[in-house]
This record gives sequence, C-alpha cells and structure tokens, in this order.
Amino acid sequence: MAKSDDCMHILQGLLVFGNVVIGMCGIALTAECIYVVSNPHGAYPLLKATESSGIYAAAWIGIFVGLALFALSILGIIGVIKASRTLLLVYIILMLITFAFEMASSITAATNQDSLTPNVFLKQMLERYQKSEPNNNSDNEVTKTWDELMRQNHCCGVNGPSDWQNYTSAFRSTHSDADYPWPRACCVLDAKGLPVNLNGCKLGVSGYYNSNGCYDAMSGPVNAHAWGVAWFGFAILCWTFCVLLGTMFYWSGIEY
Repeated sequence: MAKSDDCMHILQGLLVFGNVVIGMCGIALTAECIYVVSNPHGAYPLLKATESSGIYAAAWIGIFVGLALFALSILGIIGVIKASRTLLLVYIILMLITFAFEMASSITAATNQDSLTPNVFLKQMLERYQKSEPNNNSDNEVTKTWDELMRQNHCCGVNGPSDWQNYTSAFRSTHSDADYPWPRACCVLDAKGLPVNLNGCKLGVSGYYNSNGCYDAMSGPVNAHAWGVAWFGFAILCWTFCVLLGTMFYWSGIEY
C-alpha cells in the first residue's frame, strides 16, 4: 500500500513538473506568434494577395492556444496537488480542445510553408504591380509592398530584372520598355531615394541596378516563421500528450 502511495506521489511530482513546462511553453508560443503577426517583414500584403496567408492565421491561433496552455497548466497543477477529480476532469477536457486547436495551427503553418513557390509571387507581381486601374486597396498595398521590398533588400522582381522583360505584366502595359525596362525601385538608389545613375539603370549597367531577385528575401523570413510556429507547436503537442496520459492515469487512481 505504501509502495503504491509512493508511486502516486512520484507521478504527482512529475505531473506538476510537466504542467510547469507546458505553462512556460505556452508563454513562449504566445510570444513567438505575436512576433510573427506584428513583424511580418513587410510580406503580409503579398501573402494576403496570393491567398497564402495561412501562416498568419496559424499564428493568431497560436497566440490564443499559448494563453490557454498557460492558464490550463495552472489549473492542472492545482488539480494534481489537491487530487481533485473534478478539477482534473475539467483540465483534461479543456486540454483536449486546446490540443486540437494547436494541432490545426501547426498543420496550417507547415502546409503553407510548402505553398510559397516563386511562381505564386511572380503571378501576383505581374498581375497587380502598378495596375493601371486597381480593383481595390489590396492592389495598391501590393505595389507599395513590392517597392519597399525591392528598395530595402536591393533586389528586383521575383527571380531578377528579367521578370519584367520576359513576361507580360500590368506594369509593362503602362510603361514603355525604353524608359522603364523595370521599375525605378530596381535601380541602385542614393541616400535621397533617387537612382544613382538613371541611364545606367535603364541600360542594365552593372552597379547601377539590382540584378538579384527578391524571392529569397521574401521566402526566408516567412519560412522561418512557418517553421517556428509549426515545429515548436508539434514539440509542445508531444509533451502535452505525455502529460495528458499521465494525468488521465492519475485521475483514474484518485478515490471518490
């Protein structure tokens, strides 16, 4: 009998520790997801326009899941210490619901990471950058975001300046190839935001225009965010699953 009590006390201690870890992970998950939502490296309008903004949906879910995990970890600790069947039953039910939401968040982030191919951004850029008659404010946001992206990262187009030459685009329909072989944002700019040498930029002279594409500048931060939200979420799920199993076993051993 004493041996059985000792085992239950050990399990009780492990469950308290497990819930402390869940609470800390919940805070970390919330902080990470807040960072993703509030600091999207300027790519959110582009992702929204491509209808591939699932990473931000996953992050919003992650914020509330993280807060729920922190609150439930406190409930779990109290329930384990008091050996209360009622509290633990509520804990188990709510934790299972939270578990399902976090699984949805992680899967959404992981699957959207693989959908952000260069062709997705290329199609959007060609169709909506400097569109002569914007259908809505989203088109203006796309143009503004692309300009900022190309200036800040010293890049041009998705794959490079040749995107503006090789494909039909809304930009090309309103700008002559001689004066605007590519947008002015593709030129090397001075401190005032003006082309260092406009003619050199137009002619494609090395050093006066940005020859690199912007895909890596876009996909790098977005993929890093998706990886963080997805795989940190999966790690939390694995730990929570083990704690849930232990809690169910502990709950079944509590006398009425």
